[in-house]
Amino acid sequence: MSKSRPPYPAEFRRKLIALVRAGRSPDELAKQFEPSAQTIRNWLAQADRDEGKRADGVSSAEREELGKLRREVRQLKLEREILAKATAWFARESGSIPDKDSNS
Repeated sequence: MSKSRPPYPAEFRRKLIALVRAGRSPDELAKQFEPSAQTIRNWLAQADRDEGKRADGVSSAEREELGKLRREVRQLKLEREILAKATAWFARESGSIPDKDSNS
């Protein structure tokens, strides 16, 4: 089981990305700072996506919007389910449809 740690601050990530772009290698920075070289490479790739330099994934803004839309869809499905149950209840109460248990 891997140990979990809080995410690195955005400013720290930006500084390491700037150091890589200035010519330092991710391996060198990994030895000096805590994140692994692969983590630094991942941050650099995501920064490039966010700046439009890469098109092999979604940008941070797109990822945030996707999460927002997924939450909205989940909420709308829940509301639709509630409305369907309420409609069925009101229809039974008004006598428009028979109960599920009736033999009619």
